[in-house]
Amino acid sequence: MSMERHHVDLLAMGRSGVDVYPLQVGRHLEDVETFGKFLGGSPTNVAVAAARLGHSAGVVTGVGDDPFGRFVTREMERLGVDSGHVVTVKDFHTPVTFCELFPPDSFPLYFYREPSAPDLEIARHQIDWGAVGAARIFWFTVTGLSRDSSLGIHLEALDVRSRVCSACPDGLAPPLTVVDLDYRSNLWKSADQARSRVSAVLGHVDVAVGNLDECEMAVGCSDPEGAADALLARGARMAVVKQGPKGTLAKTAEQSVFVEATPVEVLNGLGAGDAFGGALVHGLLEGWPLERTIRVASAAGALVASRLECSTAMPTTDELLAFAEGTHH
Repeated sequence: MSMERHHVDLLAMGRSGVDVYPLQVGRHLEDVETFGKFLGGSPTNVAVAAARLGHSAGVVTGVGDDPFGRFVTREMERLGVDSGHVVTVKDFHTPVTFCELFPPDSFPLYFYREPSAPDLEIARHQIDWGAVGAARIFWFTVTGLSRDSSLGIHLEALDVRSRVCSACPDGLAPPLTVVDLDYRSNLWKSADQARSRVSAVLGHVDVAVGNLDECEMAVGCSDPEGAADALLARGARMAVVKQGPKGTLAKTAEQSVFVEATPVEVLNGLGAGDAFGGALVHGLLEGWPLERTIRVASAAGALVASRLECSTAMPTTDELLAFAEGTHH
């Protein structure tokens, strides 16, 4: 792994793979006739979203030594994300994820990640720890905590980040560490295991982001205010609680912001959270006020939810700001 890839705006760690989406909406998979193939994996999509907004981004992840692995690395580069941190793990296949589309609010996911996935099997020596420490924002999802093989890597990454950020001034300016509570129950042994492991990392992050179900998993509370307060009490300096069509709450010790959801006709809601994440990264990197950051992030999620694909649907800066300002006024 090259030791020269140090100074990126965003370095994400976690899932990558291939999303296979039906091109017929409203059908179960057994009845779908044609599919589209897209780059996928939540942290990978966040990196794509940030790159589309003008930032340098990379992903620490793994792929199999197979055609889909080659597609993932090639598509990352095509979409502006550095693939230099992608590790080829020969013993496991590149993950594939299928979904069904039943707008506006039902999008079942089917993960093919057994017996394990390459992103959970990266060895310590295959990671550029200098890049982990130097990234202005380091973003990871809780899926990486689900296997012992990957848990230690994530804890070490947080230790590296803690050493870097301990010398930084107070305030929510980069460098920052963000955890996406992106909880997929079928990738865990139990909800108790997930809550225990997430609790162990909350004191080492600056920002925690999740929807109500994910917050309940993390802190045992599904009330937005209570969940945000609990995340802050456990160590996060900013808590972002997404409530779908009911809007988004963001809290720090100093302020609380609530932003109404941006109304759109939803086609595929699966990429909304990742678009939100990429725009959240953008606002943090740009030093925007919290209200504007959350409002634009909410608009990004809505915009991508109105489109079929996820990674390739991420908006450019001009497109996003025009949409956000247009819906705001």
